[in-house]
Amino acid sequence: MEQITESGLISEARRTRVIIALLAVYLSWSSTYIGIKFALESLPPLFMMGMRFFVFGLGMYAWLIMRGEKSPTLREWLWSVVIGTFLMLGGSAGVAYAEQWVASGLAALVIATTPLWTVLFAALWRHRPNAVEWVGLAVGFGGIVLLNLGGDLRANPVGAVLLVLAAISWAFGSALSRHVALPRGMMAGAAEMIAGGAVVIVTGFALGERVTAMPTFRSLVAVVYLGIVGSLIGFTAYTYLLNRVRPALATSYAYVNPVLALLLGFWIGGEKIGMLEVWAMGIILLGVVLVVLGQRKD
Repeated sequence: MEQITESGLISEARRTRVIIALLAVYLSWSSTYIGIKFALESLPPLFMMGMRFFVFGLGMYAWLIMRGEKSPTLREWLWSVVIGTFLMLGGSAGVAYAEQWVASGLAALVIATTPLWTVLFAALWRHRPNAVEWVGLAVGFGGIVLLNLGGDLRANPVGAVLLVLAAISWAFGSALSRHVALPRGMMAGAAEMIAGGAVVIVTGFALGERVTAMPTFRSLVAVVYLGIVGSLIGFTAYTYLLNRVRPALATSYAYVNPVLALLLGFWIGGEKIGMLEVWAMGIILLGVVLVVLGQRKD
């Protein structure tokens, strides 16, 4: 696995690939929040997210097999189910479920805490937070407290709790994925989407989700967009980063995406942005930046 050196330098070729992957994650995932909002107009959240991951994961898997890639081993499939459950069900599907009540921009803002949780979970593998990271954690979680004082999250406590749990689940799955047997390269993303998508579909069915009417055109377009941009491009780029850079850099999308997501929600979705949300965003992002800077000192 390629690693950043102690001086923070990598070869120019690897640096270029990492930058491209980061931009892909930043631009694709910042728009998925409003895409989920549109998809939810006529589709149940778990069914919609599960089909998105499962179908596009199968497409990627078939393409990789035709290119000569090896199919995952049984052990790799089993771990793909575990990681896919944390990322797809607990993380992405949790966000979609919460967006039934919470604005897309606010959802992105809560998910901005993901790097904070990642640092805490890294302690399970003997990486204890240093002083700077502890300050960042305190500041970031203070921003979440401030955000929950606002009307939207306070009026929808279920949505607020689901979003926090989604951030925790995604962070733990991301940290765990670096220490288990998963397929290499893009096959890891394909296997996790297939396995995780299947888990999400089954969970939705068990909870009574059904599609009882023809989805609207905008919902269908949103699902296709989420599949191509969010899953194929965004998740593949994210998997690439997890295997080549530290988790703090891989999850740095969390302090870029909220700003873009808030703006897209305001511009396209007609969502309101209050001063409390702006202040909370600034505090949360400051905490995340401190955490990232603290990790660079290691």
